Amino acid sequence: MKKIFVVLGVCLVIAACGGNSNTSEAVNSDSAYASNQTATAQQSSAANDTAATKIGINDNSGTPESKGAQLMANNDCNTCHKPYDKVIGPAFVEIAKKYSSSDEETLAKKVIAGGSGNWGNIAMTPHPSLSMDDAKEMVKYILSVK
Repeated sequence: MKKIFVVLGVCLVIAACGGNSNTSEAVNSDSAYASNQTATAQQSSAANDTAATKIGINDNSGTPESKGAQLMANNDCNTCHKPYDKVIGPAFVEIAKKYSSSDEETLAKKVIAGGSGNWGNIAMTPHPSLSMDDAKEMVKYILSVK
């Protein structure tokens, strides 16, 4: 009985140690993929920054590249909100339908203070560490989602 366990153990060790000769190919293809991604990222940056006087020629306010979208990704907003789908809180597109750009200040204060009542009884988490400028950037992004 002991011999069977010893033979099984040796077989498992041999099976775990050998056999996969495709590892170098996988590493090479991953590095090629990464270099392609880097090249793509550099191209998109070059397209936006064409001159010192006209930085960011494209209006990115409603895109994932906007400052507001980046701020939201760095906070917990995407836990409860999505651009087009209601999760716990309303979808950004619904917020954009209900409010106009003249409501930016009010909505930015709401992002910082949190609260409930506007979209039901579920309270939005307060974000007291956000500056008013950052909250306004987030609101601009939300209101730009169509």
